[in-house]
Amino acid sequence: MRTRWIVALVVGLLLTGCVGCSGDDSASEDGRITLRFQSLAWQQESVDANKELVKEWNATHPGVKVEYVQGSWDSVHDQLLTSFEGGEAPDIIHDASDDLADFAYGGYLADLRDLLPERLKSDIPQRSWETATFGDGIYGVPFLQEPRVLIANATWLKESGVRVPTPEKPWSWGEFRQITDELSDGNGKYGVAWPLKEPVSATLNLSLSTGGQLFHRDANGKVRIRFGEADEVVPRTIHDQVNSDGSASSSTLGSGGSDTLPGFFGGKYAMVPLGFSYRQQIVQQAPKGFDWQVLPAPAGADGLTQGVSPQTLSVAEDSPHQKEAVAFIDFMLQPRNMVRLALGDWMLPTGTQALRDPALHTEENGWATGTALAAHLRSAPAQSVRGYPEWKDKVATPALQEYYSGAIGLGELRERLVEDGNLVLARYQR
Repeated sequence: MRTRWIVALVVGLLLTGCVGCSGDDSASEDGRITLRFQSLAWQQESVDANKELVKEWNATHPGVKVEYVQGSWDSVHDQLLTSFEGGEAPDIIHDASDDLADFAYGGYLADLRDLLPERLKSDIPQRSWETATFGDGIYGVPFLQEPRVLIANATWLKESGVRVPTPEKPWSWGEFRQITDELSDGNGKYGVAWPLKEPVSATLNLSLSTGGQLFHRDANGKVRIRFGEADEVVPRTIHDQVNSDGSASSSTLGSGGSDTLPGFFGGKYAMVPLGFSYRQQIVQQAPKGFDWQVLPAPAGADGLTQGVSPQTLSVAEDSPHQKEAVAFIDFMLQPRNMVRLALGDWMLPTGTQALRDPALHTEENGWATGTALAAHLRSAPAQSVRGYPEWKDKVATPALQEYYSGAIGLGELRERLVEDGNLVLARYQR
């Protein structure tokens, strides 16, 4: 009896001392709920838009206060993992769809299928929802996306007399290679600069245009890598531009997108393939009078199709206020608000209504060209592949870097991507 009494006393003290430790400390004594929203916005226009929306929500929803928390793209994965395991995760989580797989399969994110309002479900196309679907659940709301485009020196193209592509009549990959060769002079001026410090996503996402898939899932749900003819087109084009034609600068292969801009402004490169949001840097940094334009990426057997990993808003599984968190997400992503966020980040909204906004269809700064590509964006090939981060870092990145530099041939690239790659993926699918 004495032992039972001591046990009961200890348990009672523990429970008393742990009031508020269960994650429900976001509700104050007056019943007001506080939600923490971790945003990864970093450009000032985007930060301002996010903070303004939080302020507007708080002014019109006195019972549910949202606190803005600033996060960073550079460290978000490790930071979130630590906060999940420590029970300190924010209620509303801004991330990218290609970072969600481990968190979704690990049980850290809420399945939103039964929480999402019908308006939001129907406004965002199914092709976008697929980017945040893992297994049978939906673990994020995709809201901003950016295609890869060609940023071109408009004066250079005009003087050369080459055909300028449009979304209706894009270049083929073969035509693109031919034109970059025509634009090069062999004396330090190149038709294109490929910034491929991170070569994997660029290669895989652009390869969707040629029918490349690379990752193939069988009837049992297991993924195998196959590198076929359709997968070869994009990497072979880049390799040949650098190593055979001399139409692409080898010095930019290890560079990030921003690193190529000084050379672009200086007349060294006619074109640079970049994410759509790089236009903001170009507007801010381009010399006075520099004339540039946005062109669609080349098209293949599947047209202008390319893979994307949209920015997402998710809810922590441990959040005691999931319905309120989803209500805030729904407010954030009302069509007019989604447009504000897109303009702030110089990206495209996923929402059908937001994409119709006239502000996204102007010729200025290439908005109309980018918006015309929205219907061609699909889930990035590796979105739901477990083991992809390890394959990318240990196998694909070094193999592609060596292939693009000319250190290895196509046969060895195929062997390493497939044979070494399938060994990595097999460990995650036992």
